[in-house]
Amino acid sequence: MASETVLELTDANFDAEVVNSDQPVLVDFWAEWCMPCRMLAPVIDELSQEYEGKVKVGKVDTDANRETSVKYGISAIPTIILFKGGEVHKKFVGVTPKAEFSAELDAVTA
Repeated sequence: MASETVLELTDANFDAEVVNSDQPVLVDFWAEWCMPCRMLAPVIDELSQEYEGKVKVGKVDTDANRETSVKYGISAIPTIILFKGGEVHKKFVGVTPKAEFSAELDAVTA
């Protein structure tokens, strides 16, 4: 699993940790077998540490948590969704440069 600053999100805890969060939440939808997901994992870890206290960062294993994956229309992974106020604020599909995530995170935490 990821660093200690990255939450493990599941179908069971998703609403409590993401939808009902008072902080923005960056959610990485990934799978163990997905090579691009593995390439992106260090970036997600770095963001979780850099924005600790300002933004929650979590990962959803799409194979183990199909309900949440279907609810948010995950058809390609990695897909990273930034939630603000319990709503989808921005969706990133595929390997995305760290600077793009940082720009969005800076905007929602400003």
